[in-house]
Amino acid sequence: MANVQVNPDLLRWAIGRSGLSEEMLHQKFPKLDAWLAAEKFPTFRQLESFARSTMTPFGVMFLNEPPEETIPVPDFRTKTDDAVDDPSPNLAATIQLMQLRQMWMREWLTEQGNDRLALVGSATLKRNPKSLAQEIRQTLKLTPEWAEQLATWELALTTLRRSIERAGILVFSNSVVGLNNYRPLDAEEFRGFALCDDVAPLIFINDADSKSARMFTLAHELVHIWLGTSGISNLVNLLPSKDPTEKFCNRVAAELLVPAYKLNEVWPDVMGRRDRFLIIAKQFKVSPLVIARRALDLKLIAKPEFFKFYEADRDDFLRRKKNLKNRDKSSGNFYATQNARLGRRFSAAIVRATREGRILIRDAYRLTGLKGQTFDEYAKRVQERVRNERE
Repeated sequence: MANVQVNPDLLRWAIGRSGLSEEMLHQKFPKLDAWLAAEKFPTFRQLESFARSTMTPFGVMFLNEPPEETIPVPDFRTKTDDAVDDPSPNLAATIQLMQLRQMWMREWLTEQGNDRLALVGSATLKRNPKSLAQEIRQTLKLTPEWAEQLATWELALTTLRRSIERAGILVFSNSVVGLNNYRPLDAEEFRGFALCDDVAPLIFINDADSKSARMFTLAHELVHIWLGTSGISNLVNLLPSKDPTEKFCNRVAAELLVPAYKLNEVWPDVMGRRDRFLIIAKQFKVSPLVIARRALDLKLIAKPEFFKFYEADRDDFLRRKKNLKNRDKSSGNFYATQNARLGRRFSAAIVRATREGRILIRDAYRLTGLKGQTFDEYAKRVQERVRNERE
């Protein structure tokens, strides 16, 4: 079989963007060093396998030089004071899938006669954060005490998510690309993103993060929808130092989840305790880091204390991340997991469109990632859920 004279720079680019090490790839491609040195070239099948292993579009391997790859939405991620470049293939694939679902949902909702959502783009950076947080709570039909009245972080996260979906916003979450457990999402790379649209606004949350951290991410991305600004965030230190949009979203999200007057009320009771951030975090169902950040903003603690806690919290996050990688990915209820991955509004619309013959079954498979009997079973469960909600 003929060999393909591929540019070694393309191979290095593909390896770099995949996040895989050359050592790992050597096991599957013993001649990789020779390919990188242009001493030998892969066969067509070997190059095809290499592209698949590095999650690289096969056609790219025939270019003269590596392409400039960018995220198709504004990138608000930061690493200390520097912008983050080179999105991973898993992040790029997730954004593309969400854009595809959003486009279908917009067409579906338009056909159903839905008007644009007035809340999208209704706020500006000049808005008072406390006032906007109160408006968002009222729109979601939540009281300032809503999270305190719930027993667990999981219940609080579910309550917030369903309130957002009832307001007309699509919410998706996942810890992998689609259904592929071999393509995990990295919470260090991104926490979530918002795709604004006046008919089908969309929020995606990275489930590789902790439930308490996801609470803040969900609130943060929600503010993006109110501003009408799409974007992807990783929320380093919970206060990016340069971008005014991210700063504003953080301030409103913090006030939405932890109203200033409430934190000031409880602070005197715990201020002398070493575990005060955790105690208050349990009350408001957010991460201890959010409470520490909130205390700093309200001048209840000084910067050195916050950053000392931040470093300790980051060490804990890395330990949790390692444990998550070692966890059995087969655990959990498959169909319950799909409810989170696909969202209640989107799954209900897809199942209804399929039942009414308004969408080809192959397109329903492509949009959900589910096929055959698995899709049929999930559709039955969605229909039952929708019936129960109407009763």
